[in-house]
Amino acid sequence: MSTSISTSTKPFLRALAGETLTPPPFWLMRQAGRYLPEYRATRTEAGSFLDLCYNPALATEVTLQPLRRYGFDAAILFSDILVIPDALGQQVAFREGEGPVLTPIRSAMDLDGLDLSGLHDHLAPVYNTVSNLSKAIPAATALIGFAGAPWTVATYMIEGSGSKDFAKAKGMMFGQPELFGRLMALLTQATGDYLIRQIDSGAEAIQIFDTWAGALPEDQFDRWVIGPTRQLVERIRAERPGIPVIGFPRQAGYLYKRYVAETKVSGVSLDPSVPLDWAAAELQPHCTVQGNLDPLLLVAGGEALDSGIDRVLRVLGKGPFIFNLGHGIVPPTPPDNVARLAERVKGWRG
Repeated sequence: MSTSISTSTKPFLRALAGETLTPPPFWLMRQAGRYLPEYRATRTEAGSFLDLCYNPALATEVTLQPLRRYGFDAAILFSDILVIPDALGQQVAFREGEGPVLTPIRSAMDLDGLDLSGLHDHLAPVYNTVSNLSKAIPAATALIGFAGAPWTVATYMIEGSGSKDFAKAKGMMFGQPELFGRLMALLTQATGDYLIRQIDSGAEAIQIFDTWAGALPEDQFDRWVIGPTRQLVERIRAERPGIPVIGFPRQAGYLYKRYVAETKVSGVSLDPSVPLDWAAAELQPHCTVQGNLDPLLLVAGGEALDSGIDRVLRVLGKGPFIFNLGHGIVPPTPPDNVARLAERVKGWRG
């Protein structure tokens, strides 16, 4: 278990420092989003999704909306993992019903068109949102900054969109290793710069989302998931000591254990496929665990939701733990079910 000591009174930060709290702190991935009518209204006001990400007033508002309803222990900056390629000069758009669409990076010439020099100017509105939030959130609420992990962001940059098999990204990784390595080095540098600036703007913890970590075979997982994440953790520890980092190598299976040991993250977020007893035995002695309720239980509600919540709390609540979902809230989720979850977690007494 991490030996870091938190002097914070914020439950979320205390849990990340290794304390076992009853009830545990909780927040939910995508807690600001389309399941909330007030979010949909603000999103319409903003125009495009990227316009919302780059509007500090509106991005602050949608971050605060779920806090007002549910009293979460942490707020997470409202933004998107693809602001990094956007800031590097890649064309990025979000199309309704289609998701992100990018002009793909497939050659050295494409890669040469990306530029790190304008990163902070482009992302200044995001830093303004972090600064706004640090002043606006309740005193006991922690502020999480985040970024996509280099591998996950690279998949979108190379594929030009989401993908089911990552054929083009893996094709570059296996067939053009030098080009792929250049892209990953650029992303690791840009991501580190971005996260440090978020911390300087007021973020108190960082989460690194590696949504497609599970798509890689073991040797490539070591190189392109663990390697860059370890670099980011080491850089944050060296340059901004005391800021905890949560990693989320989604669908990594038994490789979660190696990820925790080798990246030295403060906390690890678990997807719904991770067996709870295994996580308690193999991961929780080494770092705080976060998760891992199936988001579809939050759609279903009722007794299924209650029993799912209780099972996670029973198994993981005996050690350093933050209650969360195993992935983000999905749009059909009834807000009343989130209220039911909040009440149940807050009322847990072990």
